[in-house]
Amino acid sequence: MKKIFRKYFKFAAGTLPLIVTFIGVLLMVQLVFPALPVNGELIDLKLNYTLADIQVAMLQYGPQGRAVYALASPTVDTLFPVLYVTFFAGLIYRFRPTERLWVMAFIPVFAGAWDLCENAQITAMLLQFPDLSARQVAVASFFTTVKHFLSAVYELTALVFLLMFFVRRLKQGFV
Repeated sequence: MKKIFRKYFKFAAGTLPLIVTFIGVLLMVQLVFPALPVNGELIDLKLNYTLADIQVAMLQYGPQGRAVYALASPTVDTLFPVLYVTFFAGLIYRFRPTERLWVMAFIPVFAGAWDLCENAQITAMLLQFPDLSARQVAVASFFTTVKHFLSAVYELTALVFLLMFFVRRLKQGFV
């Protein structure tokens, strides 16, 4: 299994995959998700939420908005984690400061798997509305909150590795 992930990380760290996945992430965030006709803020974007928050959102979406969101969550919002996992895993792997830190590329992989679980929770709520329980919403909210935390971790890791890379390059230029 370790070999499979190493191959995937090496692939993802290539220049072309990094460019393609970066463009894909940008297109999803800037064009695709905002264009979804759900009539409200996507649940995925909230940091956390309660049953009351979800009931308000579901009513705001209306039947058509809920149907669109319920279709987009297991489809379009499954492609998105594939793109950002590949981009950030590749970035972390490519710019890791030492060889032993290659395992840090697993952070976005774990986050992407967690995101897919969150998508399942949100899809279930969309399909079950109005029959939602506070417990079900709390579980979904937990998945959403942890997803946002994991996103911050892999984004910060990539940023730190990139900064370290550029600092090393600058120092090499002055030596």
